[in-house]
Amino acid sequence: MVKVTIDNRELEVREGLTILQAAQEAGIEIPHYCYHPGLRLAGCCRMCQVEVAGVGKLQTACNTPVRSGMVVFTANDRVRQAQQAVMEFLLLNHPLDCPVCDQAGECGLQNYYMAYGRNGSRLADDKLLRQKAKPIGPTIILDQDRCILCLRCIRFCQDVPKTAELGVFHRGDHSTVDIYPGQELDNPYSGNVADICPVGALTDRDFRFQVRVWYLRSGDSICTGCSRGCNLTVYFNPERHHHAQGRRIVRLKPRFHAEVNGHWICDEGRYAYRGLDEKRLDTPLRQTGGRAAKTTWKELLPEIAARLQALLQSHGPSAVAVWGSPQLPNEDLYLIRNLFQEKLGVGQLAFGNPAEPAGSADTLLREADKNPNRRGALWAGWQNDFPDGADLKSLLRSGRIKGLFVFRNEPVPLFTREEWAEQAGRLELLVAVGTSQSLAVDQAHYVLPAAVHVEREGTFTNSAGRVQRFYRVVDPLGEALPEWQIVQRLALALGVECPHRSCEAIFRELAAGHPTAKEWTYASLGNSGALLEGSASPASRGGAEG
Repeated sequence: MVKVTIDNRELEVREGLTILQAAQEAGIEIPHYCYHPGLRLAGCCRMCQVEVAGVGKLQTACNTPVRSGMVVFTANDRVRQAQQAVMEFLLLNHPLDCPVCDQAGECGLQNYYMAYGRNGSRLADDKLLRQKAKPIGPTIILDQDRCILCLRCIRFCQDVPKTAELGVFHRGDHSTVDIYPGQELDNPYSGNVADICPVGALTDRDFRFQVRVWYLRSGDSICTGCSRGCNLTVYFNPERHHHAQGRRIVRLKPRFHAEVNGHWICDEGRYAYRGLDEKRLDTPLRQTGGRAAKTTWKELLPEIAARLQALLQSHGPSAVAVWGSPQLPNEDLYLIRNLFQEKLGVGQLAFGNPAEPAGSADTLLREADKNPNRRGALWAGWQNDFPDGADLKSLLRSGRIKGLFVFRNEPVPLFTREEWAEQAGRLELLVAVGTSQSLAVDQAHYVLPAAVHVEREGTFTNSAGRVQRFYRVVDPLGEALPEWQIVQRLALALGVECPHRSCEAIFRELAAGHPTAKEWTYASLGNSGALLEGSASPASRGGAEG
């Protein structure tokens, strides 16, 4: 530790920090553009200049290490003049297009001008013109005239995905960031350059002109695109008429977690929100003869319970099977197993689709397993196969299974459409619980609409064994319910005791059975989560930073 003085405040800070980092830890703001905590230092924007006592020139705070006894001034007249000069320089050729710029409302140039600029332009000549609205890849649009040459995007592409598609071209005041000839910005992490651009030079093609950011609300969540469990911020529009597409969820951005995803997310996870509302199930259905009729939970669940009880009495628990999914949260998987296996004696429980192909993967963030909670399913007591080693296909073909509950599973590719129709047609009871239309839903006698993860709370366990919370961000569509509530209501209709009144109550019961997790609560998990005993941190598998 070293002792330094910043703006007349004596501080004890860790050795090796820069002035900017030390100031940030002390809650002292030093304006900056090129510095980003997930990227290597550049020191090129000059916005973070500070005065160090005994040093003649102003120093850039982002790359000047602290030393014992250092005295720093971040807001005296000399520093303020330098900040105003830098702001004037950056705005010299900048277009006055804030009203049509997607970055308006969260723009570093706007914010710093109001705080540190406030000076008019002295430019007498015409501004330099550069390319506008130039597509440089499937996800990003470049407006060169808005660029302030902080070089964050270039360092990101060089150091994180290591694809280096971007560079600086020309010299002096004609310098511009651009894509290299013959290339596209199409690496699996390209959307991050829009997140880290402090101005409106790089904008997301998917979000562009959709909604003004001041209409948006946000909430914390977890990416369900793979087993990594990257931390996200979900942005939604409570007033859907404010944008053209009428979408509820309008964008996802990475939320920093040092041990899971660092500052980044992949494009697969970033744009997965598009499917959250597609082909959604929003009301309970009864299906007979290929025709679906809308009904209510109050009417439908007692009917399902009566048919299930009849099956159990006539054929026994071995005639009923439950097909769960590693897409489900920990709490739901635990309660499903608790009801069917422990309370009803159903032994045929399995999860996942063994025919599901592995997805794209890399050493940065993307995992081949595209399910968010396979590790959690194992923690909740589920097995990949049925206890007798038989798979679902052989059990159905044997005729032993008379009733099947399918939770968030798509039978393809385990079954062809024809095979599934044949097997489903032989069942006396087929109940599909899911969020959207699927082959299982098409053939089911009863369809129960489930809430997606942004419409509810719960926890996922990622591939490294980290248990992480996600939160309710938006209301469920229609009459959709979290699976744990559906199971709870079914238990009540069956006359089975189900004392759980909240998702957290289920979690506490699940955690109580694990030596590491027995004291865990939602509050203790916080936003960082916690590792189950014996789980390795993802950082040991390559980390998330460049």
